[in-house]
Amino acid sequence: MRENGAVTSATRQPETPAFATPPRLVATDLDGTLLRDDKSVSPRTVAALAAAEEAGIEVFFVTGRPARWMDVVSEHVHGHGLAICGNGAAVVDLHGGPGAHRFVKVRDLARENALDAVRLLREAAPGTVYAIEQTYGFHQEPAYPKLHLEIPDHLLAAEEILAADGPSAGEPVLKILAFHPELDPDAFLTLARLAVGDRATVTRSSPSALLEISGPGVSKASTLALECAERGISREEVVAFGDMPNDVEMLTWAGRSYAMGNAHPAAVAAASGRTVANNEDGVAVVIERLLAARD
Repeated sequence: MRENGAVTSATRQPETPAFATPPRLVATDLDGTLLRDDKSVSPRTVAALAAAEEAGIEVFFVTGRPARWMDVVSEHVHGHGLAICGNGAAVVDLHGGPGAHRFVKVRDLARENALDAVRLLREAAPGTVYAIEQTYGFHQEPAYPKLHLEIPDHLLAAEEILAADGPSAGEPVLKILAFHPELDPDAFLTLARLAVGDRATVTRSSPSALLEISGPGVSKASTLALECAERGISREEVVAFGDMPNDVEMLTWAGRSYAMGNAHPAAVAAASGRTVANNEDGVAVVIERLLAARD
């Protein structure tokens, strides 16, 4: 869920070794990966996604974005029409279009765990401010910066939002967003993981010091694994694409994975291959080569 530009740039050509097992599913991140920096899906990428689906390869969008931000790809869904949102916190049916998405699966962050994470991170990194993502609601603290170009439902302290009698108390919490105005992004991530421990999963997808906190064990990889198991698809039959730390688990899990030319070093280290940058249609380049190899 990136609001800034690319982390790095590269023009390195894709590494596309032959598959021992033909791919049955493509799992791709959106921001910094499938989408260009202007948040568009290029005609070449649209054609590659359609060709993959026509060849019987399912395409899953796997993103840190909430469901309400999926309008950028809603018209490009095929077949099942499902996407994994919120870093694995929800599986969403996009067929209804913007504002009418249906939650198929929710892996929420228990409020007790959320309150613990907020407290522990406040103690470890004074100055941290929070926003709360729910299935339909978005709430933030008054000091939380305007990062997301939307009006929050409530401006309250995180502890009030997460209280048992707080606003939208009956609605699942998908993730917490934690922002620090001064810390280095990677240092903030390391500090937060040490502070929060196993109470939650902490990652990041922004070049700024903005962390995303989900339920224990919830990640793009773990939810993707559940969806694949339901379809009888093995990890060896999955091709994954990503660019940021929140993609690391998915890139590690998939049988074949590609870090974008603009990827964070952690994503590069996790992936089994490289492709060109998002602005050069790196996902489409690999899909085209995979389909050509099948033919």
